[in-house]
Amino acid sequence: MAIGVLALLGFQLIDSVFIARLGTAPLAAQSFTFPLSFLIIGVQVGLGIAIAALISRALGAGDAPRARRLSGLVPALGILVIALLALGLWAGQEPIFRRLGAAPEVLPRIRAYWGPQLIAAWLGAALYFGYSLFRAHGDTRLPGTLMVVTSLTNLVLDPLLIFGVGGWSGLGLPGAAWATVLSFLTGLVVLGTRLLRTAWLTVEGLAGEARRSLRDLLGIAGPAMVGQLMPPLAAMLAVAVVARLGEAQVAAWGLASRLETVSLMAVLAMTMSLPPWLGRCYGAGDWPQVHRLMRLALRVAVAWQLALGLCLALAAPWLAGVLAGTGEVRADLAVLLRWLPPSYAALGVCMLVVSAGNALGWPLRSMLLSAARLFVCYLPCLAAGAWLGGLPGLAAGAASGNLLAGLGAWALLRRTLASPRRNAIDESSKNIA
Repeated sequence: MAIGVLALLGFQLIDSVFIARLGTAPLAAQSFTFPLSFLIIGVQVGLGIAIAALISRALGAGDAPRARRLSGLVPALGILVIALLALGLWAGQEPIFRRLGAAPEVLPRIRAYWGPQLIAAWLGAALYFGYSLFRAHGDTRLPGTLMVVTSLTNLVLDPLLIFGVGGWSGLGLPGAAWATVLSFLTGLVVLGTRLLRTAWLTVEGLAGEARRSLRDLLGIAGPAMVGQLMPPLAAMLAVAVVARLGEAQVAAWGLASRLETVSLMAVLAMTMSLPPWLGRCYGAGDWPQVHRLMRLALRVAVAWQLALGLCLALAAPWLAGVLAGTGEVRADLAVLLRWLPPSYAALGVCMLVVSAGNALGWPLRSMLLSAARLFVCYLPCLAAGAWLGGLPGLAAGAASGNLLAGLGAWALLRRTLASPRRNAIDESSKNIA
C-alpha cells in the first residue's frame, strides 16, 4: 500500500509540476480547485472507511454472508453519492471559487479544468471503493499494483495531453484532468475484471441488509464523512488566507500541499491497511493485539516522518527549484518546505488515531479530534502566523498547529485505550441515541 500510495500521490504532484511549466496563472487556477477536490475525496474516504470497517468486522465475527451483502450494497451507494456531489459542485462553481478569492480573469481557466476534473474525481471514487473491498478482505497487493499502473499511465499521458505531440498543441491545463480520467478508466477495467472472479459480492438480500445495516453504516460513515469533510473546509479557509498574500504564494501553497500528501505516503498507507486489521481484532475482541498494532504504527510514523521531514527541510532550495516554474514561487516554496515537513510527524500521529478510532468503535471521538486539529490548532495558528509574519509566519504557524494536534491525539489515544471496550460501547449508545 505504501508503494501504491506513493505512486497515486506522485502522479498528482507530477500533474502540478507539468502545469507549473505552463506558468503561474494555470498553476494558481489548479490550486484553487484543490479544496473542492479534497471535499470529494473526503466524502469518498468516509464511505470507504465504512466499507472496510463493516466488512472486516463481519469477517472477524465469522459472518461471511453478511460481508458479501455489504460488499454489494455500500459501494453502489457511494458511487451515487459522489455523482450527486460532483453535479452540485459543477453547478455552484463560480460563486464558490469567487468566495475562495479567485480573480475574474482566473475563472475561465478554472472552468475549463474543473469539468473533466470532476469526471476524474467520480471515476477515482469508484476505483477507491473497489480498493476498499479488496483491503477489507485482506488483499492490499491488487490496490497497490493498480495505483502504480494508473500512476504510470497518467505520467505517460500528462505531457501528451497538456503540451501536445507533433503538430498538435495539446489541451493545456484541462489536459492534466483528461489524463487522469483515462488513467482511472484503465484501473477500473482491471479492477472490475478481477472483482467478477471473486465470490465477495451478492445482490440477494440487499434490501433487508440495508434496513439492518443502516444504523451501523450511518454510525461509522456519518462521523467519518464529517471528519473527512473538515480538512477540505479547512483547506478552503487556508487558501483564502494565502490568497491575501498574492498569486505566487497561492501557487507555492498548492505545490506544498501536493508535496505534503506525497511525504505522508507511509502514514496514508497505514491509515488504509491498518483499519481492516483493527476491525477484525474488534470483531474478535482481541484488544491486546490492538495495543500492539497501535504502538508499532505510531513508532513507525514518528520515526519515518521526522527523518523524511528533516531531509526535505535541508533540501528545500533544491526541491523548490525542481518543482516550481518561476523565481518568486521557488523562493516561497522553499520557505514552506523548511517549516512544514518536520511537523508531519505529529500530523501522522493524529491521522493514525483518527483512522483507528473509526475502526474500533469511536467514530465520534475521531470526528471531534479532526475538528480540534483543524479548527482549534491548525487554522488559528496559520492565520495568526500569516498576520504576524507573512508567508514565513504562516509556515511556522501551520507547523505549530500540527504539533499541537499530534500531542492532543496521543493523549486521547492513551486515555481511550485504558478501557477500550467500555468506550466503544458508550459511543455506540450515543450513535443509536
